[in-house]
Amino acid sequence: MTSLKNALPKLSTSSLFKSRQHSEESNARPLDVTKSKRKRSPFEKIMAMPRPTDPKKHRTLFISDVHLGTPGCKADLLLDFLRNNEAETLYLVGDIIDGWRIKRSWFWHDSHNAVVQEVLHKVRHGTRVIYVPGNHDEALRDYTGLDIAGVDVCGEVIHTTADGKELLVIHGDQFDSVVRYAAWLAHLGDRAYGIALALNNWLHLARRALGMPYWSLSSYLKQKVKNAVEYISSFETAVAREARERGVDGVICGHIHHAEMRDIDGILYCNDGDWVENCTALTEDASGTLSILQWHRFSWESDEGEEKTTDDRLLSTRRQSAPAKAA
Repeated sequence: MTSLKNALPKLSTSSLFKSRQHSEESNARPLDVTKSKRKRSPFEKIMAMPRPTDPKKHRTLFISDVHLGTPGCKADLLLDFLRNNEAETLYLVGDIIDGWRIKRSWFWHDSHNAVVQEVLHKVRHGTRVIYVPGNHDEALRDYTGLDIAGVDVCGEVIHTTADGKELLVIHGDQFDSVVRYAAWLAHLGDRAYGIALALNNWLHLARRALGMPYWSLSSYLKQKVKNAVEYISSFETAVAREARERGVDGVICGHIHHAEMRDIDGILYCNDGDWVENCTALTEDASGTLSILQWHRFSWESDEGEEKTTDDRLLSTRRQSAPAKAA
């Protein structure tokens, strides 16, 4: 619980002085011709590019399970996504910062800080940002009901779509029996999952070097293991049951790193996925239509003939309107 609180001062201090130290050091050292010629990383390319002048407009965006503070976080892809997509309301549906991992060992890349700054940039420019903490950033649950740097922290929210449907927004760990009743096992599983993600990262780098699209090994293995598939199914059923008992039309959650949108006995179940394996978000347009959007490649790669444009990506996603509420 205290891991995230302890980490925040460290983050603030490093963020405050990093740019000044970098400037002083670069002025003191002679120009390294070898370094200047090396290929820029995707993060460096994003930061060097001007902001998009015509980002895709949405009514609402939902993202979760970013896990900032871990090597597995695809922060550069998320930063590119946030810069190329705008919304009236942005929901952060839990596990945005990974307090569990930060407690064990410190990891915070510049791209992670850039994601935080991009969210705050959206706040300053009129986007309403609502943070619903999960189990990995559970320390923030002590601050529900408060406004932190313009971000509303809430335990759960009822979101009303443009066409009047009510959707319960929760992280979803409340319906994970391992997290609730065997915390030690959840932490053990988190370590094993971290190993799988490390392998996934190496595979991602190798495929990108070969010009191949992103593909998640850990997600593939998850779908092939019978127990994992059964777990996902039981989780989805439990969350949908809770929504039905609350008298709402559907539910939006995260937690299991499995993007999905389907009808479960008259309840619209939506999971916005994650940014460590699948790089997905849930979007709502002006008419109230919901879509799952994948962001596996950077925006500029479309110009290199490797991917569709932002509009094409949206058109290729699954779309489904919430079911009509029973009278």
